[in-house]
Amino acid sequence: MTGFTPPPYPYERLESILELARKHDGGPIECSVGTPIDAPPQFIYEQLAQASGVRGYPPSVGTPEYRQSCADWVARRFNVELSIDQVAACIGTKEFVASLAGYLHLRSPERDTVLYPAISYPTYAMGATLAGLRSVPVKLVEGRLDLESIDPSDVTRSLVLWSNSPSNPTGLLDDLKAVAEWGRANGVLVVSDECYSEFTWNGQPETILSGGLDGVLAVHSISKRSNLAGIRAGFYAGDAEVVSYLRLVRQHAGLMVPGPVQAAVAMAYQEDGHVAEQRARYLNRLTLMSVALERYGISAPMPEGAFYLWCHREGSDGWALAAELAEVAGLVTSPGEFYGSAADNFIRLAVVQPDDRLAVAAERLGARR
Repeated sequence: MTGFTPPPYPYERLESILELARKHDGGPIECSVGTPIDAPPQFIYEQLAQASGVRGYPPSVGTPEYRQSCADWVARRFNVELSIDQVAACIGTKEFVASLAGYLHLRSPERDTVLYPAISYPTYAMGATLAGLRSVPVKLVEGRLDLESIDPSDVTRSLVLWSNSPSNPTGLLDDLKAVAEWGRANGVLVVSDECYSEFTWNGQPETILSGGLDGVLAVHSISKRSNLAGIRAGFYAGDAEVVSYLRLVRQHAGLMVPGPVQAAVAMAYQEDGHVAEQRARYLNRLTLMSVALERYGISAPMPEGAFYLWCHREGSDGWALAAELAEVAGLVTSPGEFYGSAADNFIRLAVVQPDDRLAVAAERLGARR
């Protein structure tokens, strides 16, 4: 009898691309994974060094200080008021995304389906797979979920609809108000992954919580906002009943953000200056690489949000395009196939390398025009 065999992790499939990039002086310019490389603010190091709360077990839901800091940030950034009972901690948001479907299914065993954007972060679908559930991609039209395309039979079976705006990988913005209204009208929980909201380039950052908390959750991460991916912390907030259920089941599962991390993240969410500096860095890098790729002959429009360029060239397969950029410029990018079959002809480039390394890549591209 054969059980579940996990597929290869997407980024472990890039060896052929890396091999081409290694031929360049200085080695690969790694732009495939969205891992921040810039330094977090100094006060984070200082707070972590104090080891606050290291002796006892930290509260799974998050300390009052942690949750209040998250709620205060939501109020500042989105003008949405939350009580700390509507906020709970998670160990980074990938863990939350991957485990949510299974926990919701325990609560609603008559439902077995996860809806997610057809071009998206692969963990939305994998969360369903890990829970032994169905995952159904939702077509996108100009970056927005085509809600009318969802089959009514899938609606009635759905535990959750995932939204992601700004989108990884496309950088496009969705209509979060319309998504929330659809979820309420159809009795489907909408969970909005908003971890790139600080890096919204078209207009002001938005949250699904702005239209009310009933039937919705927003998920946020400190990883991108404050260059703290390595400490694994985030939060979810919204519908009080759903938050209450999840905080209890997650407590039974032993999911806890370490105490020193909770203290540091509470401080990070209280300070916005370092985020403004990071926004400027990413915007400059996006502009540099967008111009360089366009001049080289690859479509790489500036995104509406996030720090990715979603690139393609007519007639080129994503893997072939990734190989070409590795050979010509030493750039390592992600083939669009990682994010769904609808993206086979695209690549994603994350501007997470230092300015001087990206300048080298841009210079190489310019020399090959």
